[in-house]
Amino acid sequence: MIDSRSQFSAFAPDANAYTKSLVGSQSPVSLIDLPQVDSPPMKLLKSLVHYIYVYIESLIPHVRNLLTDIVSSRSNSISTQVSGVVLDFFCLPLMDVANELGLPSYMFWTTNLGFLGLMLYLPTRHEQISTEFKDSHPDMMLPGFLNPVPVSVLPSSMFNKDGGYNTCVKLAQRFRETKGIIVNALAELESHVVNSFADGQTLPIYMVGPVLDPSLDQVQRDRIMKWLDEQPPSSVVFLCFGSMGHFGVSQLREIAAGLECSGHRFLWSIRVPQPESLKAILPQGFLERIGGKGMLCDGWVPQVEILAHSTMGGFVSHSGWNSILESLWYGVPIATWPIYAEQQMNVFLMLREYGLAVELRLDYRNDGDLVMADKIKTAVRRLMENESDLRKKVQEMSDRARKAVSEGGSSFTAVGKFVNDILGCN
Repeated sequence: MIDSRSQFSAFAPDANAYTKSLVGSQSPVSLIDLPQVDSPPMKLLKSLVHYIYVYIESLIPHVRNLLTDIVSSRSNSISTQVSGVVLDFFCLPLMDVANELGLPSYMFWTTNLGFLGLMLYLPTRHEQISTEFKDSHPDMMLPGFLNPVPVSVLPSSMFNKDGGYNTCVKLAQRFRETKGIIVNALAELESHVVNSFADGQTLPIYMVGPVLDPSLDQVQRDRIMKWLDEQPPSSVVFLCFGSMGHFGVSQLREIAAGLECSGHRFLWSIRVPQPESLKAILPQGFLERIGGKGMLCDGWVPQVEILAHSTMGGFVSHSGWNSILESLWYGVPIATWPIYAEQQMNVFLMLREYGLAVELRLDYRNDGDLVMADKIKTAVRRLMENESDLRKKVQEMSDRARKAVSEGGSSFTAVGKFVNDILGCN
């Protein structure tokens, strides 16, 4: 499997160390580091999608050498035969190498099936309207969606003529060249989308989720767990906005004021703008007033373990797909605050299609659009309602997710089908 995040250290500086920590000495998984290559020109950063695409293309010669060596050295051993290549979204240009060596390529799709439907539709749209999306475009009906999708929930790259949109089209055009797509999603959550793909024309889809992310950093973990152990059951709202979830000082103050006015206990993963001190940023006297009712953590937190804790009552999140799956797995309702990438579309799915979230924001862009304290307070209070229909629906989905990955469940069966299919290609 070739994963762009492990290669692109500029935007994921801890990815290599993190990946290696997951592969213990007894693991059957081997990691191979590719040679370093020069980063693309900084001017290409006008579109991050295009920048990463150019970077991955520069790795093609090294991947070709690596795969050729692996295939040739193992060609006489049936037990170590190379059966295929699994690529993530950005690594699809490497499919050319797999084709040269006669290896089938599969794609691992790390987000939801609804967004996959958009990408599968994109080449058809481009043939009809060969231009990027614009804010003035009307809502559109996409395969697998029950409701019209507003263009405001599409990723920013779809509006970027200088590389982003065209790169997305290039990548999307290659989806159907793969032998199948492995999706970190739950069939029971996106059943109507799954049904829309069962048309005899779409390539095989393997719904294997939820695949959850384990936690690291023992010192921070112990400090947080000790505080959570002292709180009443289902009493804490957790706020976390991902590794790129940075806010300006004005927005941080609004969040603090909203939390204080809500009256609920909270655990807030806050990324402080440097070189500002936390006390200087937050409202005057905030830390003294909240006392033991709130805990603030700068940087990394053990999100999975926090959501699993009995004190969790709600989750205010950037709505990245991993975070959504984790909240559903542990039956913790989520309030939506999308920031970048496909998160706005994730929120549209959770709010409009599935009815499994509280709307804090639907199509927020971190560009000076301030979310006020009163709106945050209202969303937190709705989120923390103990006997709400939302809480019951989320718990039902949690139960279904656990059945899906158990023996005989939909995700368990999908993994087996993928293994059989990839071995059958050889």
